[in-house]
Amino acid sequence: MLANKKVLLGVTGSISAYKAAYFIRELVKNNCEVKVVMTKAASEFIAPLTLATLSKNPVYQDYVASKSSGTWNNHIDLALWADVAVIAPCTANTLSKITSGACDNLLTAVILSLRCPLFIAPAMDVDMYKHPATVHNLQVIKSRGVRIIEPDSGELASGLSGEGRLREPLEMVEILSQHFEESLLLKGKTFLVTAGPTYEAIDPVRFLGNRSSGKTGVALADELASRGADVHLIQGPGSAAAIQSRVKTMRVQSAREMLKACERVYKECDGAVFSAAVSDYRPDKAHDSKIKKEGNTPTVTLVENPDIAAELGKIKKSGVIHVGFALETDNVEENARKKLINKNFDIIVLNSPGKNTGFEHDTNQINVITKNKKQSFKLKTKTLLAKDIVDEIQLHFT
Repeated sequence: MLANKKVLLGVTGSISAYKAAYFIRELVKNNCEVKVVMTKAASEFIAPLTLATLSKNPVYQDYVASKSSGTWNNHIDLALWADVAVIAPCTANTLSKITSGACDNLLTAVILSLRCPLFIAPAMDVDMYKHPATVHNLQVIKSRGVRIIEPDSGELASGLSGEGRLREPLEMVEILSQHFEESLLLKGKTFLVTAGPTYEAIDPVRFLGNRSSGKTGVALADELASRGADVHLIQGPGSAAAIQSRVKTMRVQSAREMLKACERVYKECDGAVFSAAVSDYRPDKAHDSKIKKEGNTPTVTLVENPDIAAELGKIKKSGVIHVGFALETDNVEENARKKLINKNFDIIVLNSPGKNTGFEHDTNQINVITKNKKQSFKLKTKTLLAKDIVDEIQLHFT
């Protein structure tokens, strides 16, 4: 549930700040991207370098990043980056500031700018936790939609025993995982996704293929799964691999193998995303042994491969969504719209090969076209573009 989630972690000045290191480690193990904002008091308890090393990102403490260069840490950008924000540990002081809307450090400025859910994990001595002011502040922020990660009871740093211990990192990870499980908007839906190239054998060594890496298809499978869908990923040759547990991957080589695999699972699907770059042609005969170079130039006769998207488009039922891809170099939008109609797509994703786009790149620039609208997206990583595409798919079910 946490794979690819962006977690903004606020760390404040509590003795339990050392647990932030373990919390970050568990988040990273769950394939989260973590950015840390620390108060100055927090750095008295744990070194920013420790948290930067574990999170693999810089730790943010001040508005001004470098006085000599005049660069600053943009609290708005940090707030908008996050899928979820967690303050762990959260002291009584920071809790009071958040409740009143005070904004005297980078962390409180980020919190005031959040659009994502906020979790607070209080950590303080039992008398501070039970104080009427703290009880009041917790009630107020709860009424505003802030989630409270209730503290544990036990021995405290003061030597007293009672409520106020910061929850253990593994428990906090489980709480975040449950949060994302509950917010899954595609839960109960099943998707077919094709990815990668197909290889059409000439002989045991040589093949016809293309430069597709399969990264976009894998990113789409993971993004659909991250929103609760069960995904059948039919993947041709390529090194990219899905990380979401809801993705079941079936590896194939040729276009005909891919079609058969798709036909096996298609009837149970609520949607199909045809992102694979399927070879249009194959040799009419694959040689059983390697063709030797003997002075004669061999002739390879090509025959047309099945069009997987078009074949499944013929049996598409009402309510099922089909998403196609068009890599075009000429009359790009006109050709894409023809495919939208001819292959019974609901959405077609248009892109063109170029610098940092198309095959063999981690980035792409796309247009998402439906019968009624067109959206253009700037150059982004394929992982981020997968989110944009799935946003459009999700509209079909709302």
